[in-house]
Amino acid sequence: MDQFITAFLKGASEKNFQQLAMEFLPQYSALISKAGGMLSPETLSAIHYALQEGRLSDVMNQIQEAISAAENAVLEVAVIGESGTGKSSFINALRGLGHEEAESADVGTVETTMYKTPYQHPKYPKVIFWDLPGTGTPNFHTDTYLDRVGFANYDFFIIISSSRFSVNDALLAQKIKDAGKKFYFVRTKVDSDLYSEERTRPRTFRKEQVLQSIRDYCLANLTDIGVSEPRIFLISNFDLDAFDFPKLEETLLKELPGHKRHMFALLLPNISDASIELKKHFLQEKICLEALKSGAVSFIPFMPFISGFDLPQQEQCLKDYRSYFGLDDKSIKEIAERLDTPLEDIKGQLKCLDFWSFVKDDSIIARAKSAAEAFCSVKGGLGSSVVQALKVYYTRTQFLNVVVEDAKCLLRKMETVNIA
Repeated sequence: MDQFITAFLKGASEKNFQQLAMEFLPQYSALISKAGGMLSPETLSAIHYALQEGRLSDVMNQIQEAISAAENAVLEVAVIGESGTGKSSFINALRGLGHEEAESADVGTVETTMYKTPYQHPKYPKVIFWDLPGTGTPNFHTDTYLDRVGFANYDFFIIISSSRFSVNDALLAQKIKDAGKKFYFVRTKVDSDLYSEERTRPRTFRKEQVLQSIRDYCLANLTDIGVSEPRIFLISNFDLDAFDFPKLEETLLKELPGHKRHMFALLLPNISDASIELKKHFLQEKICLEALKSGAVSFIPFMPFISGFDLPQQEQCLKDYRSYFGLDDKSIKEIAERLDTPLEDIKGQLKCLDFWSFVKDDSIIARAKSAAEAFCSVKGGLGSSVVQALKVYYTRTQFLNVVVEDAKCLLRKMETVNIA
């Protein structure tokens, strides 16, 4: 990807905009994850036309607007289900909270949600999960339900059941569809079903057969009550990686708008190496866009001194990556308590905590590079542009790779303890 960045900036300096326009989309498509990228089709089209016409400043404005939109995206998710179906547990799982924590959604087998209740994500306050009253409760009826809960505010709906989906669920899904919104059926407590089946039929128990039976039953149930081609995801709120939750993640990411897709990817819990890699892909895309933006600005003499990727920005970048992957100080302390392990032992295994070990270098070569960077920054032009773009790209990538490695290492440790 560094070759793409260098070639892009070189082409821009030589005003070879037709070639840039032709190459940008294929290169970008190769960069993003299979779940999609941050740039919307409209933004990509605008970038393509701006490149064809040689308007580099418009390209950078489009990229900056896309980055800002992703960083400031508001995401509101409605979770609907009758009492005891696990909707509050589902919300807590997505927010990375245990049921007994002060900010967790109330959990119970009776109707604990009588009014729509917002729950902010503890790290991303612009992400709100709405725990909505069950459609089968006496106080709420399907014909007035959506208006009462303010359906227009939500980005998508999760309809939850722990057994059969009801006629009310089907009617609600149709109303959501008619309103132009997305909905997804989630069948919870699959782990309880498997446990019960294994206890009652230990000799003939086959896990995959039981799961397929549950899936077929839900499909037949929803088809019978009028839902055409329903999408059903089987999950356990206590073991998110075990069943269809990864598939649900990928589906939601594909169907969200680009800027909201990026925000949703960041909040997903680290349940497996695959989920960590998925989050890494989204951040790699942003790194590349940040590098292009920095390189374009640095064509102007002295601009790196004004808006360059300096030490305070680098330190904040590492802190942000740690937070995205659950390695901030608060999260590490909570993990140590959960594992009943001394905090210092956990910290001793993590490489991402020491910022200065990454950036401190008093060697002659490092000083020469710093002097050359300063000289290019004063002069501006292609040299300055490439130096600043690659600095942003390599520094951010180094931080990201170390944080991802630490996140996977800590996940292994937590899995080992859980198995034991």
